[in-house]
Amino acid sequence: MTVSIGNDHAGTDYKKLIVSAIKDQGVEVINHGTDSGESVDYPDFVHPVAKDVLDERAAFGIVICGSGNGVAMTVNKYRGIRAALCWNVELAKLARHHNNANILAIPARFVDSETAVQMVAAFLAEPFEGGRHSRRVDKISQCI
Repeated sequence: MTVSIGNDHAGTDYKKLIVSAIKDQGVEVINHGTDSGESVDYPDFVHPVAKDVLDERAAFGIVICGSGNGVAMTVNKYRGIRAALCWNVELAKLARHHNNANILAIPARFVDSETAVQMVAAFLAEPFEGGRHSRRVDKISQCI
């Protein structure tokens, strides 16, 4: 499995921990994020993540900024992207299980790093349930 990841300056440390954790599990990573704490513009680092997922270069994406909102809003502009802003493991599981989310947005300033790593593990492992949820997910992209 390949995962694309992008982050701004608020997410650099979390990105490093997440990349290390998922690489240890044999996941390949495409890193579009900054490796610095110097202020940057988050859209520059997450547009490529959405494109990787849409072009099937990556099965999933992870985007990280201080609140998680900016990165989620940016990638959700792409038809076919379903980014979920999560702040605990249960939400990350439900985002996959019920919403077939393909990008996880993490608010680095509002979750601890251990929770962030656990959310990613849950997100990558949880299957989409399908069934009644498929009908609902199919209606998401109709508005674009």
